[in-house]
Amino acid sequence: MNSKNRFVLINLLAIEFVLLNLILVGYLYFKLPNFSFDNFHLVKNIIKLCVVCNLSWLFIILYIRDSEFYFNVNHRYFRSVLTSFFFFVGFVTIVLFFLDMEFFTRSMFIVPLFIFSFIILISTKNLLQFLKKRGEHLFSNTLLIGANYEGENLKKFNDTMSQFGFNLVGYLNHKMDKPKNILNLKIFGHLEDLSKVLNEYAIDEIFISMSSLKSEKIAKVVEIADNNGVRVKLIPENPLRLSKNYKAVTMGELAIFRLRQSPLDNFSFTILKRLFDFLFSLCVTIFCAPIFLIIAIVIYIDSPGPIFYTPYRKGEANKTFRCFKFRTMSVCEDPVNGKKSTEVNDPRITRVGRILRKADLDELPQFFNVLKGDMSVIGPRPHRIHLQNDFRSSVNNYMVRSYVKPGITGWAQVNGWRGPTKTPEQKNERVQHDLWYIENWSMWLDLKIVFLTIFGGHHKKAF
Repeated sequence: MNSKNRFVLINLLAIEFVLLNLILVGYLYFKLPNFSFDNFHLVKNIIKLCVVCNLSWLFIILYIRDSEFYFNVNHRYFRSVLTSFFFFVGFVTIVLFFLDMEFFTRSMFIVPLFIFSFIILISTKNLLQFLKKRGEHLFSNTLLIGANYEGENLKKFNDTMSQFGFNLVGYLNHKMDKPKNILNLKIFGHLEDLSKVLNEYAIDEIFISMSSLKSEKIAKVVEIADNNGVRVKLIPENPLRLSKNYKAVTMGELAIFRLRQSPLDNFSFTILKRLFDFLFSLCVTIFCAPIFLIIAIVIYIDSPGPIFYTPYRKGEANKTFRCFKFRTMSVCEDPVNGKKSTEVNDPRITRVGRILRKADLDELPQFFNVLKGDMSVIGPRPHRIHLQNDFRSSVNNYMVRSYVKPGITGWAQVNGWRGPTKTPEQKNERVQHDLWYIENWSMWLDLKIVFLTIFGGHHKKAF
């Protein structure tokens, strides 16, 4: 799942969360007009009710629905709402019964939760349609490559894609004749124009009609897309083409092969990882607040200058963001164009900075980046802009790292591939470990990396 689709989904989930809790508050307000915090037993039961309802909602999001629910507004949408409604009512009623809270179960759910489901149904559907009519760039910009999608076929393809969060903005034809301007698409040209198109337009996904292209041309398109950090999906003529590293899926009536498949493309896993990132980072920032304060004071006393160093880094979808760090040098480079890497016994490092770097404490402020959504707790380490350009030109598939958010620590780091990246081996091993992590992600793997980061020795070892 790319960053734009995830942005829309998380915001719609936030709307659901707010609406659910507003309904709970409204119900309790009218149901318990004489409520008092002095009634400990009642307060305890209300807390139980809120926890059970929100956990039930979260279970539905992760295991009952999928990402199609939020973009697809046909009959499946209504069926999914109905399924969610009955599951929610039944599950919460059973749990509250076993918690000996029959008072709530007798009259709580039927009318308020029907209203809840109806509001969700109407609001999410209308919100997406409203944003699309306004031209908001919240959906994934899609480029279609092939020769078999013209006229009604192209219109049908566009309608199908819009139901899954994709916005068809352009069409490239491999034939020499120029295709007709259909649906007022912005981009037209030939296959040779792909690099130019990707540089000039914000393309998030490429769909390739395999039946109209030879394997060599498809491979070339994939190579150019990988070099630009753009995802590729194949509309197959037949299976078992190109690579074994893909997954066949269906989108409506279309058969699609996803290249560079990652478990994090799964809707449930995406939400689970974001929840872990947010809660873990929140706990760290709260419990380590005294440490943050002490470090800030010591840095201020040790050498003149700002407390934080905020260089620009490249993140998911090649997005540039400010990366927070404690300042460890007396002289900091330009955060945008700085090119001088840290050296052994670097004279710029302060006394306090040397201690912070040895214990990796200078990286602690990056938990604020995680809370903001720029980074993840676990993922490929973000690189300087000039260093990314160097990796991109010397390491195959480097930009595939940008499919996921960069991390405070990662699989490469706990396996010893951290620090300098001067030799070809250092560059290749770091990238290969990052790609392995993306393709083999699991929640247990993230927890393992957290454990190894804290207690491991960062020794070099193979995966």
